[in-house]
Amino acid sequence: MTTTTFDSLSAGDTIDGPRFAVTRESIRLFCDASLDYNPLHLDDEYMKGSFGKTQFGGIIMHGMNNFGLISRMITDWAYPAGAIHRRLETRWVKPVKPGDLIQPSGMIKAKQSTTKSRWVLIDVVVKNQHGEKVATGEAMVEFPMDLFCQ
Repeated sequence: MTTTTFDSLSAGDTIDGPRFAVTRESIRLFCDASLDYNPLHLDDEYMKGSFGKTQFGGIIMHGMNNFGLISRMITDWAYPAGAIHRRLETRWVKPVKPGDLIQPSGMIKAKQSTTKSRWVLIDVVVKNQHGEKVATGEAMVEFPMDLFCQ
């Protein structure tokens, strides 16, 4: 595997993250890790109800679990190049349920160089096994300055 460098990147380049099989156990583990025991994530009986205009029909995964998968993808991609994951903004688009298989991906949308830093903006998305978007967002990664750039 070749290490990514800032100079080798172009708009349109893609990043693929790991697939994640969502289970009741993975949701429960995230409850324990995050200390978020909201019945949305634990109680099917509670989730039979209606939340405003939304009906989920069963427990759903924490939206922050999508955030974690995107962060892992970005870090796994950036770290070998010495780059730092600086920012991530996400929006939950569709609920994720036990039995779903989700995967984050990203696409470079812009590069920027200044005298002090080099940045890459990445459009990120998490899709389920049906190709439906469950989360979208934008990440920013800072690449180290090469010695010849200083």
